[in-house]
Amino acid sequence: MIVARKTTVEKTAVVLLNLGGPLKESDIRPFLFSFFRDENVITAPNPLRFLIALWIAVTRSKGAAKDSYAHLGGKSPLLENTEAQARALEAELQKTNPAAKVFIAMRHWHPRSFETAAAVAAFQPDKIVLLPLYPQYSTTTTLSAFQDWDRAAEKAGLACVPSQRVCCYPENEGFVAASAEKILETLTRAKGQKIRLLFSAHGLPEKIIQSGDPYQKQIERTVAAIVRKIDIPGLDWQVCYQSRVGRLKWIGPPIDEALRKAADDKTGVAVYPLAFVSEHVETLVELDIEYLHRAAALGIGAYLRVPAVGDHPRFIAGLKNLVLSDVKEDVLPDGAPQACGARCYCKEKKK
Repeated sequence: MIVARKTTVEKTAVVLLNLGGPLKESDIRPFLFSFFRDENVITAPNPLRFLIALWIAVTRSKGAAKDSYAHLGGKSPLLENTEAQARALEAELQKTNPAAKVFIAMRHWHPRSFETAAAVAAFQPDKIVLLPLYPQYSTTTTLSAFQDWDRAAEKAGLACVPSQRVCCYPENEGFVAASAEKILETLTRAKGQKIRLLFSAHGLPEKIIQSGDPYQKQIERTVAAIVRKIDIPGLDWQVCYQSRVGRLKWIGPPIDEALRKAADDKTGVAVYPLAFVSEHVETLVELDIEYLHRAAALGIGAYLRVPAVGDHPRFIAGLKNLVLSDVKEDVLPDGAPQACGARCYCKEKKK
């Protein structure tokens, strides 16, 4: 008699880490306060950081930020877009592991890490995979999200659950392929016009990069990989940065300067937000409205905007591969701190 062998299915909790955004108009101020109070964003010590965050939150929630979110109905679409990615990834993972479940943890608004950690604990996973929706590593985003999760995981009793984290994926095949497809689709709308492809990434103060943050180097790696994938001879392209806040010197060139140069060169532009994988205020308002108007004022005839990868099948396949890959904990070649690899928090504490 043949006896069927029992197989165990590993319950895997995948946690997508993202920034978050206000879900209604009254959330704008506390969301901004949370963001600018983050010690990885504003590096000044407390209580100065507290006061700076409070001042920015109060002033911007009454002015620029309120006006921006008004275009979106008073809220950010980031959560619903992240949910679409989570469901698509979960469906792909469950094709081979029906016990896989995907959760969302936002750094600066709901569902916050402590809420998600409680839900993950109730799921009773055998393994946790932390997957930031930031292709390029930065202390201001990725590291901040990991630190926030670690605090929440310990309080939720997840300290001894084996955990693996994906620190970054600037040249991930799925991400690059999805980006290239989105760009090529957009360029077909140029209809023979001369177009410069602007790779626009969220900016950072120069002092953060000078402290060893690998973000800018990884942006350049992503751009190089996408340009290779597009494979258009003589493609006209440039890297630029957006979303500057405050008086500090930021990495550049800024997108304003890139648009002025395009106007001087009498070329249209196609703007691709390569550091964002979801549509939100900085793409739907900053790029689609504010910079569209600036381009028109500069006399740029064609202003095209490449959509973020969203839940593009190739991008989701790339995320699936990251979840299933055996990531080793090591120092990244760009100099990022040890931020990935399988770990068990309770074992670390016993060292």
